[in-house]
Amino acid sequence: MFNLSHSFNSLSRLSRSMLLAVLSFCLIITVQAHFFPVTAAETNNYCQFQERTIALKDQLRQRAINGNIQAQTEYNNLIQRHGEQLANCRQQTWPQTQAIWLRVYPCDTFPGGVEEILDHIVDLGYNEVYLEVFYNAQVLLPANENNTPWDSVLRSPSVRNRDLLAEVIEKGHERGLKVYAWLFSLNFGYAYAQRGDRTQVLARNGYGETNLSASGEVSKAFVDPYNEQARRDYLQMLSAVLKRKPDGVLFDYIRYPRSTGSKSVVSGVKNLWIYGDAALNTLFNRALNEKGRFLIQRFVNKGYITRNDVARVDELEPKEILPLWQGRNLDGMEAEMSLEARQNLLQQQLWYLSVAHAAQGVLDFLSLAAQQVEQAGIPTGAVFFPDANRVVGEEGFDSRLQPWTRFNKVEQWHPMSYAVCGRASCIVDLVRRTMSVASPDLEVVPALAGAWGQPYKDRPPLEVQMEAIRRQVPNIAGVSHFAYSWQFPDQDRDRKFCSLE
Repeated sequence: MFNLSHSFNSLSRLSRSMLLAVLSFCLIITVQAHFFPVTAAETNNYCQFQERTIALKDQLRQRAINGNIQAQTEYNNLIQRHGEQLANCRQQTWPQTQAIWLRVYPCDTFPGGVEEILDHIVDLGYNEVYLEVFYNAQVLLPANENNTPWDSVLRSPSVRNRDLLAEVIEKGHERGLKVYAWLFSLNFGYAYAQRGDRTQVLARNGYGETNLSASGEVSKAFVDPYNEQARRDYLQMLSAVLKRKPDGVLFDYIRYPRSTGSKSVVSGVKNLWIYGDAALNTLFNRALNEKGRFLIQRFVNKGYITRNDVARVDELEPKEILPLWQGRNLDGMEAEMSLEARQNLLQQQLWYLSVAHAAQGVLDFLSLAAQQVEQAGIPTGAVFFPDANRVVGEEGFDSRLQPWTRFNKVEQWHPMSYAVCGRASCIVDLVRRTMSVASPDLEVVPALAGAWGQPYKDRPPLEVQMEAIRRQVPNIAGVSHFAYSWQFPDQDRDRKFCSLE
């Protein structure tokens, strides 16, 4: 017999179950819509996230810092989703690599400090970070593990054990970011130059000066690239950095000091930074016979050679026909030239030898460092000014003597395309100049200076610079922006000058 009461109760239980299920489903949808609203439409044409999405992530991060376990879970899920969305967007959007240059400070060790920085980097559409690891005589290593001759960035007692380099790499990876270690090279820093046991390491000119008194970069300290102590110090520091397993290593300051005024062009040997003991000895040893060694020594010591020097060299070592040194191209008619003609020829060739020797020191130093990184299976890049290797006049050279066209021991070139003319055209010109000599297997990632959405220091907004490069240099697939501090100047100031106490 049909039981109406039983059926009604069963229907009521079913309805209640369905109602609970519907309510639960609606609650889940509401929670997901509130905490995970990210869709492809949440980013703009530059893969930047919308403000409401950014605000939500900031709120979750702050709640997580305050100990809310649920918020921590939701925050972790959200940063993973943002990382995946950013990766998809960058694959479909030019440039495929968009990087930013970043310096961190001791106060970034506060809870949530690193997370906030990296979240903002993702929010702006960047998928790579160039983290400053060695600069201004400081290294981003834990003070209690720092065996280098440089101070740690984190020196206060409360943070001496913090490994901020490792933390940025780990938390960057959690967000889908690649983190490169960005290192100064031949600029070892002012504090390094004040060490009594390192004064012999510094580069010197023919007047016995270091760049601390004789160039426009007196807050820096450039070393003799041929000096073995300088090389050991640098490789020791680099080895410690590589243990943190960055995604790449970028070498900056691969050059000599930038001088000012008339000294910005070097046209005499005594203005070259080749008078450190190691550089001089290496130069003298480039002689292939005694006649060659005699003339090299006379040239660098006096700054020139005379006809008497040429006449005297003819009296040395009768078995040696002509003075020889590495790379010297002999003129078949030299033996028949007048004394004055030989003097002019030899002096010009000695000048070019000295310049080449200075440049070779830079190349050797970079090659040595890049080799150590390569052995760790990590890519390398060189940072340079595209106009720092200019020939000026008939025999003058830019004082920086940065031979970047021969930086062939690295996989990436990072030309600092910082030209200022109020337009993007001069910036594009620097990128074009770089591409004109880059081999097809090199990845060229121009570094641009500026800010989003507004001119900065007489440079167009970043998007204007990027669009000009995209149109006019189509082979470029990546760019970087200098710097995070320019995107968040107020925050950077607070981070830089806050107190840990």
